[in-house]
Amino acid sequence: MFCSGCGQALVPGQPVCSQCGRPIGPPVPPVPNLQFQVANYAGRIRALSIVWFIFGGLYLVLGVIGLTFAHAFLSGPFGAWSHGPWSHGPFPPEMLGPAILRFAWVLVVLRSGLALAAGWGLMERTQWGRIVAIAAAFLCLIKVPIGTALGIWTLVTLLGYRNTTLYDQL
Repeated sequence: MFCSGCGQALVPGQPVCSQCGRPIGPPVPPVPNLQFQVANYAGRIRALSIVWFIFGGLYLVLGVIGLTFAHAFLSGPFGAWSHGPWSHGPFPPEMLGPAILRFAWVLVVLRSGLALAAGWGLMERTQWGRIVAIAAAFLCLIKVPIGTALGIWTLVTLLGYRNTTLYDQL
């Protein structure tokens, strides 16, 4: 290190130049290294995986509650499938109603399973977990507002050259 006024060589920690008396500025702090960035990124991935677990669990619980209510409301002798606008269609209402409810059950189980798999894969920091989380994020973009926010957060955290390199370092 040298004095900015006279160019005299300085000893580290010297407060003033011994030749010209000029005060020495504080040393420049070191730039954070890769290990610091990887540790910071690991914390963000852990938080993201926890949010994916919460989202998957909530989606499953609310889906089960909603579909149980829909099944109770739409089936039975006085249900909407028997006396609603679909009762005189080309398909018998006994066939159409349960088929739609089964399809909805499959969708709820698959979407919540995908979210839970994304959370697990990110928690374990696996390569397939990153891919599953990106796929789940694209599917969640249309689930306004929470799914959209989670999808955007996931895509911003996992996509890009820098983030890919940091994820590979984990």
